[in-house]
Amino acid sequence: MNAPNKSGWKPESPAGDRPRDDAATTTTGNRALMLEEALIFEIGTNDTTGVDLPEPDANAANRLGGMERVEAINLPGLSEPETVRHYTRLSRQNYAIDLGLFPLGSCTMKHNPRLNEKVARLPGFIDLHPMAPSSVTQGALEVIYQLGEWLKTLTGMAAVSMSPKAGAHGELCGILAIRAALEARGNARRVVLCPESAHGTNPATAAFAGYEVEDIPATPEGRVDLEALKKRLGPDIAAVMITNPNTCGLFERQFREIADAVHDAGGLVYCDGANFNAIVGRVRPGDLGVDAMHINLHKTFSTPHGGGGPGSGPVVFSETLAPFAPLPFVEKHGDRFELVEEENAGEHHASTFGRMTAFHGQMGMFTRALTYILSHGADGLAQVSGDAVLNANYILRACEDVLFAPYADSGPCMHEALFGDRDFAEGLSTLDLAKGLIDEGFHPMTMYFPLVVHGAMLVEPTETESKAALDQFITALRSLAERANGGDMTLKDAPVYAPLRRLDETQAARKPVLAWNDPNLT
Repeated sequence: MNAPNKSGWKPESPAGDRPRDDAATTTTGNRALMLEEALIFEIGTNDTTGVDLPEPDANAANRLGGMERVEAINLPGLSEPETVRHYTRLSRQNYAIDLGLFPLGSCTMKHNPRLNEKVARLPGFIDLHPMAPSSVTQGALEVIYQLGEWLKTLTGMAAVSMSPKAGAHGELCGILAIRAALEARGNARRVVLCPESAHGTNPATAAFAGYEVEDIPATPEGRVDLEALKKRLGPDIAAVMITNPNTCGLFERQFREIADAVHDAGGLVYCDGANFNAIVGRVRPGDLGVDAMHINLHKTFSTPHGGGGPGSGPVVFSETLAPFAPLPFVEKHGDRFELVEEENAGEHHASTFGRMTAFHGQMGMFTRALTYILSHGADGLAQVSGDAVLNANYILRACEDVLFAPYADSGPCMHEALFGDRDFAEGLSTLDLAKGLIDEGFHPMTMYFPLVVHGAMLVEPTETESKAALDQFITALRSLAERANGGDMTLKDAPVYAPLRRLDETQAARKPVLAWNDPNLT
C-alpha cells in the first residue's frame, strides 16, 4: 500500500488501516463515542414536561379569544440536559467542510474563511431590511455595486445582474435575456443546443424557458465535437449552453471557435459558470465570446451553500445582452448609489425582460463574496484557481493506476478529476466504493455524473486542502479501489462504522418516511 505508483506518488502518512471488527456490538447501539440517537419523540413522553410551571389561576381572565387547545399537543417533554444532548449528538453526525475534505465534483465545497462571517454579521448588513430606502442603505448598495464591478472585471463582461438566487436561477436569467434579445430582432428561434459535457441543469433550464433541447456529442477526449455542432447550426438555433471547464473536468480548447460559429449562425452563447473556480483570474469568458454566464458565489468566492438564506448566482452579460438584463440594478451617480427599479429609469434599461425576484439579492452572500475577493486581490484569485487545478491533477495522477481515468490522456484536468468503475470486479460498483469512503471518514465524491462515464466518480479537492489532507484521502481512495478491483465483497456491507448502516436508497427516495407516528396510537 505504501509503494509508489507508476506516477511516483507515495503517501507520507498511511491512513485507513484500522482493524475492521464488524461483529462488535453493544447493548446501547453506541459505537464508542459515536452515540446512537433516538428520535426526540422516543426520548421524552408527551405526559411530562421538562420545566415546572405554576398552576394557572382559575379565576384569571381568558385571553385566548376562543383559541383554547381542545386536544393534547403530543410533544415530548424533555429536561434541559436531555434537549441539549439530543441536538448536540445529532450535530456530531453531520459532515461539514470544517470537519474534513468535501470532494464533491461540480459542486464546489470550499472553506469559508471566518473573516467572511465576521463581515456578514456586521450591523447594517445582518439586520438590513430589503425595503429600506437608499438614503440609509448606501453602504449596502456600494457593496453590491463593488462586487458587481469585480465580477465584470474578472469575466470581461459588460453588465451584471445581482438578483438571481442560485446557479439554476442564474441560468434561467441568462436564457430569458437571450430570448428577449432574439425576440427583439424578430427571430425568436426554437432550439437550444446542450453538449453532453454540460451540466444537467442546462437542458432543464432551456426546456423550462420554452425551448426544444438537442444534444451535441463529445469527442473521444471528452470535449465538445465542434464539427457536429457546426453541422447542426441553422436559423432555428437560439443558443448553445456550454459548461466550461466542462463536467469531464476539461477546458474547452475550441470555445472561441464554437462561439464564433454560433454567432455567425445568428445564435447566442450561454456559459455555465459553475466551474469558474478553475479559471478565475486566468481566463475571462468575455474574451471567449460568451454572451451570458452565471457565477455561483458559493463555488468560486467561498460563500457557503445557502449562507443562512437563499444562495446567489449573479449573471454577467455581453454588450449584446446588456440592454435585456433584468431589473433591478445598482448604479453609481457621483458619490451616491441608487437602486434602479423601473424600466423607464433610463434608456439602457428600456429593453429589460423584467425581474427575476422581488428584491435585489442576498446581502449575506454579497458581503462574504466581496470580503473573499478583497482579501485575495487579482493575483490571489489567480493563485486560487492554480492551486485548485494543481490539487485535482495530483489526485488524478496519484490514482490513475488503480482507478479508470477515461480522460487521463486528454491532458491535465482542471479543478476536478474524473474516474469510472470499469476495472471493478463483477458485483461491485461505484456506490460500494462511496460507502467505503464513509467508513474511512470522508464524504463521498459526486457519483454517476457526468453520465458519459460509466460509474462516474467526480472528485474536486479545491484549493483549500493541504498536501497532507490530500495524501490521506488518496490513501483511502486507493485502498478502496484495490479492494473493488480485487473483488472484496465486504465492501457491500459498508458503511460499517457509521451511525446507521446502508439504507435502501431507492425506497428512501420513492417512499420517504416524513413523519413519526406514535406506535401506541396506531
